[in-house]
Amino acid sequence: MEAKMEVKENKMGVMPVNKLLISMSLPMMISMLVQALYNIVDSIFVSRINENALTAVSLAFPLQTLMIAIGGGTGVGVNAMLSKALGEKEYEKANKTAVNGVFLAVMSYLLFLIVGFVGVKPFYMSQTSDAQILGYGCQYMTVVCCFSFGMYTQFMFERLLQSTGKTFYTMITQGTGAIINIILDPIMIFGYFGMPKMGVAGAAAATVIGQIVAGIMAIIINEKKNTEIKIKLKGFMPDLTIIKQIYIVGIPSIIMQAIGSLMTYGMNKILMGFTSTAAAVFGVYFKIQSFVFMPVFGLNNGMVPIVAYNYGAGKKDRLIKTVKLSIAYAVGIMVIGFLVFQIFPVQIFALFEASETMLSIGVPALRTISVHFLIAGFCIINSSMFQALGNGVYSMLISIARQLVVLLPAAYLLSLTGSINNVWWAFPIAEMVSAAMCIFFLIRINNKVIKHIGEKVDSYDLG
Repeated sequence: MEAKMEVKENKMGVMPVNKLLISMSLPMMISMLVQALYNIVDSIFVSRINENALTAVSLAFPLQTLMIAIGGGTGVGVNAMLSKALGEKEYEKANKTAVNGVFLAVMSYLLFLIVGFVGVKPFYMSQTSDAQILGYGCQYMTVVCCFSFGMYTQFMFERLLQSTGKTFYTMITQGTGAIINIILDPIMIFGYFGMPKMGVAGAAAATVIGQIVAGIMAIIINEKKNTEIKIKLKGFMPDLTIIKQIYIVGIPSIIMQAIGSLMTYGMNKILMGFTSTAAAVFGVYFKIQSFVFMPVFGLNNGMVPIVAYNYGAGKKDRLIKTVKLSIAYAVGIMVIGFLVFQIFPVQIFALFEASETMLSIGVPALRTISVHFLIAGFCIINSSMFQALGNGVYSMLISIARQLVVLLPAAYLLSLTGSINNVWWAFPIAEMVSAAMCIFFLIRINNKVIKHIGEKVDSYDLG
C-alpha cells in the first residue's frame, strides 16, 4: 500500500514541470472562472431589482472577504503543510494535518454563525443610513453567514484534494457549486417555477445551496479517491502543535485577505462620501475583476503544492522552474484583463443595468484601476511562493503595506481633491509599492532559502 502511495505522490517530483503545472492548475483555473461567472451573474440579477440592491450586495463584500480569508488562509496552511509532509514521506503527519484542518473548518463556521445572528446589522449600519440598502444587506448577509458551513466544508476538503495533486476533482466540486448557484439565482430572486419571490435573500440562498452541495461532494470524493490521506475522527483531540504549524503559514494569509476586507470597507466609506452609486461601481469592479484574478488564483493553487513538495523533496531546479512559469502565465492573463477593461468598460457596465450616472463614474474607474493589473500577476505569484516555502509573513507584510499603508491613505488623500476619478489611481500607486517589496523579499528568500534547498535549512529561521 505504501509503495502505491509513493508512486501517486511522486508525480509532483518527476513529471515535466510545465505539464505538471498546467495539469494541476488548469482544472482549478476553469473552476474558478466558473465561480467568477456566478459572482458576476449574482450581481447582474440583483441589479435587476434596483441600484440599492446592487449597492447592498457591494457593501457586503468586506464581510464576505473576511469569511473567505479565514477559510482560505487556513486552507493555505493545511495545503503547504500537507504537501511538504508528503514530499518528506511523513504520511502520519499528513493525516494529522488533514483531520486538524477539518476541526479548524468547523470552528470557523461556528464563529460566523454567531456573526450572522448578532453582527450583520451593526456592520451595515456603520456604512449606510439608507433604510432600503440596510434592509437588503441584512437579508443577504444573515443567510450567507448562518449557512456558511457549506463554504468552510468546501474550502477544507478541496484543499485536501489539492495537496495531493487531485485538482481535477476540485474543478468538479467548484464547478458544480457554481452552476447550481447560477441556475438557482433567478429562480429564487424572482420566484420562478412556483418558488416564492425572495429578492436579495434569494441570491444569498442560491449561493449557500451551491456551497453546501459542493462541500458534500468534496467530502465524498476525498473518502473515495484521496487514498494518500486518511481522516479518522474517532477519538480525535485537537493537536495544538499541528494547529500552530498550520497557522504559522495560514495566519499571514488570513491577515493578508482580512486586510483586503478592511481595505474594501474603507474604500466603501470613502466612496459613499461621494455617492452610493460610487460604492455600487466599486462593487461591480470587484465582481468583474474576479474574472481576471480567479484564473491567477487557480494557477496559484496549482503552484503551491508543487513548490511545497519540491521544497520538501530538496529539488531546487524544479521549484525555480515552477515559479518562473507561473509568473509568465500570470502576467499573460493579467495583460488580457487589462486590455478588456480598457476597451470594453461601457459593455461591462451594460450588464448591470447601469444608469448614465453609473457609467460616468464607472468607465474611468475601470480604465484607471486596471493599470495595476500589469504588475499584479508578478506580485501574486511571488506572495504565494513565499507562503509555500513556509514564509507567509513576507506576503503579509507586502499586503499590509499595499492595502493599509499605501492604498487607503492614498485613496483618502486623492478624495480630498473632490474628484472621484482621482481616487481610483490609489490602486496603481499601491501596486508599484507592492512590486518593489516583492523584489526585495524575493532576493532575500533566494539568498537565505532557495539557494540552500537540499541542505538542512529551517524554513522559519529567516532572521
